[in-house]
Amino acid sequence: MMKAAGAIAAMVLLSACEVTTYSGPVGPAPGPAPRAPAPVASASDRPGSMSTAQAARTFAQVVRTVEPVAERECRARTRGVNCDFNIVVDDRPGQPANAYQTLDKAGRPVIAFTLGLISDARNADELAFVMGHEAAHHIAGHIGRQQQNAVAGAVIFGGLAALTGGNNSAVESAQRLGAQVGARSYSKNFELEADGLGTIITARAGYNPLRGAEFFARIPDPGDRFLGTHPPNAQRLDTVRRTMAGL
Repeated sequence: MMKAAGAIAAMVLLSACEVTTYSGPVGPAPGPAPRAPAPVASASDRPGSMSTAQAARTFAQVVRTVEPVAERECRARTRGVNCDFNIVVDDRPGQPANAYQTLDKAGRPVIAFTLGLISDARNADELAFVMGHEAAHHIAGHIGRQQQNAVAGAVIFGGLAALTGGNNSAVESAQRLGAQVGARSYSKNFELEADGLGTIITARAGYNPLRGAEFFARIPDPGDRFLGTHPPNAQRLDTVRRTMAGL
């Protein structure tokens, strides 16, 4: 697995796509995000993940194709928001299959893929859908909204602790708990919002969101846990289907 991961990182860096690697805290991102007009065809229907070489080529092509579509959707749906996405490969060793959206120090949106996720993808549609989903988090302003929810939760819980006679330590503990509850209170809704908009981005980039969302069928189902961060897989797939029906 380590040899495969290293090969993917090397091939992505050597491809025509200007994908950067991520090896620590996100800082100011170098250079423009990649662009290209047309997607590659989806990978074959054979079971199992793509080969290392195929995964690297497919990922590079998906970035070139999906990023400009995500940027157009961002500019059309927001005002005063940085829509210049920077797609990076998180090549830190031992990272699980994952993708996430964050902001660099300059406020530029960053979408990071771990080597594990690139290796685990079975086709271009899955990579495109994940990229569209993460871009949608930025377009919908989920980081800022989650921070606001965390602050509100901390204020409410801390206030209740103070009103009931709690000392400084009790108030601080309540504030930490409140921030955690607040941050998670709408996280499932955020994921479903990102699934819906991610479906639109994926489809407009020329990929199949329904096929891409099959990725959910292979990951553990979080069910519908109280204060869980992700909705049940079936609910996410239903969101994709309903969004596609409306396109």
